[in-house]
Amino acid sequence: MDFTLSGEQRQIRDTVAEFVDEEVVPRAAEIDETDEFPADLIGEMAELGLMGMPFPVEYEGAGLDYHSYAIGLSEIARGSGGLGTVVAAHTSLAGNMLYEFGDEEQKEEYLTALNTGEDIGAFALSEAEAGSDVPAMSTTAEREARSASKRSGVAAERDGDGYVVDGGKLWISNGSVADTVTLFAKTDPDAGRKGISSFVVRPEEDDGFVVEGTEDKLGDKGCPTAELRFDDMWIPEERRLGEEGEGFVQALKTLNGGRITIAARSVGIARAALDEATEYAQEREQFDRPISDFQAIQHKLADMDTKVRAAELLMHEAADLKMRGEDFVKEAAQAKLYASEISREVANEGIQIHGGYGYTKDFPAERFYRDAKLNEIYEGTSEVLRNTIAQKLLDE
Repeated sequence: MDFTLSGEQRQIRDTVAEFVDEEVVPRAAEIDETDEFPADLIGEMAELGLMGMPFPVEYEGAGLDYHSYAIGLSEIARGSGGLGTVVAAHTSLAGNMLYEFGDEEQKEEYLTALNTGEDIGAFALSEAEAGSDVPAMSTTAEREARSASKRSGVAAERDGDGYVVDGGKLWISNGSVADTVTLFAKTDPDAGRKGISSFVVRPEEDDGFVVEGTEDKLGDKGCPTAELRFDDMWIPEERRLGEEGEGFVQALKTLNGGRITIAARSVGIARAALDEATEYAQEREQFDRPISDFQAIQHKLADMDTKVRAAELLMHEAADLKMRGEDFVKEAAQAKLYASEISREVANEGIQIHGGYGYTKDFPAERFYRDAKLNEIYEGTSEVLRNTIAQKLLDE
């Protein structure tokens, strides 16, 4: 494999990096403080084609390869971890569900709007009792033909076949701001993983879609993480993705690809922590010289840089296999596992290099640490990923 960046990939990196340095980095502390969804920055990224990076131009995507997408997302996360999650959930999860499993009409109607940034996407899978154990979900989608809504006072008639959805979801990135939500529910509660199906939900159109609230999180600010409830919510049959019972496999395939982008988010945050620590070490003086002169600090920086570079290579290896159409499950799990853990380690060392200042909000070092921790939890915890890697290894 040749991981030398092509001219186009370097251009993507430089274009996104310039945007991040000029528009995102100056706002990062404010986003972290207010935890407000940065809609204006999303609009600017949409104009640059960053909301549909890996999808074909026929659906208004940027048509980039997965290496370029990972590089672009890494740069965005370097500026703001929360903004990195917004793009990852929108693209890798909601967008990929539509691209991989939607029919032509669904792609044209929903994926195109996501790619242009007109709509924001979310991926609703997790529940209170069904995190890593997906088949334990309790949200149901019962098939029903309707001539009109069960709900009194709703004027719009709903002709044709569809599904009545009841239940709820937790930890849904973009859930409170999404225009398109890819939702997983049980269409056959007695069939286990084979009884799960997926649907396109339109919050503004679908009566019974309720945002219960958003989480006050340690980090990942600017990306709203919502609790959703579905109360007698009717979805027309034409918004089912694929066939009934295919949802579990669809979710696994989507999460496998998404793990590459969480590795990219991890690399971006780790790179930001390393850059900040390197600059600080060259400026901060103790004993009449910069602390970068001390071997203890040099060794920390050397280890940090080595870990970031190794994580980048694992990320690109998984992306390369995905692009070739080969099995990349183990490699994506390894990239996400290693990159997520080193992002926390690098961010921790960044705080250590800053000393007492690193523990205050006067410097971004503590924000990098808070943002990094999430990488070890969502889209497959480190514990689950180790199981996945071991199972693939033993099957080889």
